[in-house]
Amino acid sequence: MNNHKDTYNGFEQGPIRPPSEAGSLLIRITRNCPWNRCTFCPVYKGRDFSLRPVAHVLEDIDRVHRYAVAIRECAATSGRIYPHDIERFRAMDGPGDRAALNAALHWAQSGMRSIFLQDANSLIVKPVRLLAILRHLQGCFPWIERITSYARSHTIARIDDENLRLMREAGLSRIHIGMESGSDRVLARVHKGVDKKTHIEAGLKVKRAGMELSEYVMPGLGGRDLSEEHARESADALNRIDPDFIRLRSLAVPDHIELYQDLQRGDFVKLTDLETARELLLFLETLDGIASTVKSDHILNLFEDVEGTYPQDKEKMVGVVRRFLEMAPEDRMIYQVGRRMGLFRGLSDLDDSDKRRHAEAACRRAGITPENVDAAADEMMKRFI
Repeated sequence: MNNHKDTYNGFEQGPIRPPSEAGSLLIRITRNCPWNRCTFCPVYKGRDFSLRPVAHVLEDIDRVHRYAVAIRECAATSGRIYPHDIERFRAMDGPGDRAALNAALHWAQSGMRSIFLQDANSLIVKPVRLLAILRHLQGCFPWIERITSYARSHTIARIDDENLRLMREAGLSRIHIGMESGSDRVLARVHKGVDKKTHIEAGLKVKRAGMELSEYVMPGLGGRDLSEEHARESADALNRIDPDFIRLRSLAVPDHIELYQDLQRGDFVKLTDLETARELLLFLETLDGIASTVKSDHILNLFEDVEGTYPQDKEKMVGVVRRFLEMAPEDRMIYQVGRRMGLFRGLSDLDDSDKRRHAEAACRRAGITPENVDAAADEMMKRFI
C-alpha cells in the first residue's frame, strides 16, 4: 500500500461519489481503490492505490473552511452570493486554492450540510488517522448534518466494534457498501473479493455502530445463468441486514472493462431489459421483514420510479415492474429508448404525448425495433459510464 509522502500540491478531489452525495463536500483521504479487481468496474483501473498523508487532508479541510466561513457570512448578510462576492473570494486565493474555492461554492449551493470522504474505501485508513480527520471536520464545520463514505465489506469486517463506535461518535454517520450480489458464485465470478457471509457481517457491524447503511445491488450482474440465484441470494442477504437504504445500480458492460472480455468469449451472457425486469421483480418480491428504503437513483436503471419503503410500498414498487412486463413489445421498446435517451424517468412518462412522440421518432430514425432494442439501449447506456 503506497502512502504518498509527496509535497502538498493543493486541494484535490477524486473522480466519483454516490449520486446521493451530489451536493456533498468531497474530501479525498485516499486515492483510487485498494482492491481494484472487480470485473464490472470501469473506475481506477491502471491507477495505484495510496493513502493521502493526514496533514494533506487536514490542509484541504482548512482551505475549504476558510472559504466556507466567508461564504456563510456573506450569505447571512445579503441573503445570497453575488458575482462580485465570488471575485472577492477569489482575491483570497493562495497557491493551489482555486479548487478549494470551487468546492466550497459548489457545496454552498446545497446548503453545506454533508461531507463525503473519497475515494473507494476510506475506512481502510487506520482508525486513529481517520478519527483525527473526522474530528477536524467537526471542528471546522460544526453545522454539518452527516459525514459519509464508501467502504468494502471486507474492510469493515476487520474493524472492531469499538473503533466503529468511535468513528460514529466523531461524526461518520453513513456508510455506502457495494454489495452488488448476495450470491457467492456471482461474487466469485466478478472477483468481488468478498462473500455473502462477510457482506452480512459487515452490514450488521455498521448498524450496531449506529451508522446509516446504504447497500448497493447490481441487477443483471449474475448474467443469464445465475439471474435467479443473484436475485434470491441478494434479497436474502439484505433481509438479514435490514439496511437503511437499498440502492439499485443496473449493470452496463462497456468495452473497456474485464467483464466485456467474458461477454465476447461467451462466458457471460448479459440480460436483456425484459430479463432484467423479471430478475428485479423476483428480487423485490423476495425482500421481506425489513424496513429499508429502496432507491433507484441512477441513470442506468430502467425504472427510476421503483422507489419506496418496505413493507408499505412493496406492492407499489412491484406493480411498476409488473406493468412493464405486461406491456406490448412496441410500448416496451418505446419506453426503453425514451428512458435511455433521458426523456423518461418512469412508466408514467409514456402517457406524456410529447415525450412519447420524441421516443417514437428516435426509434424510426435509428431503425430500432422490439427485436434489436436491447443492442441499441446498450449503446446508449455507454454514454453514462
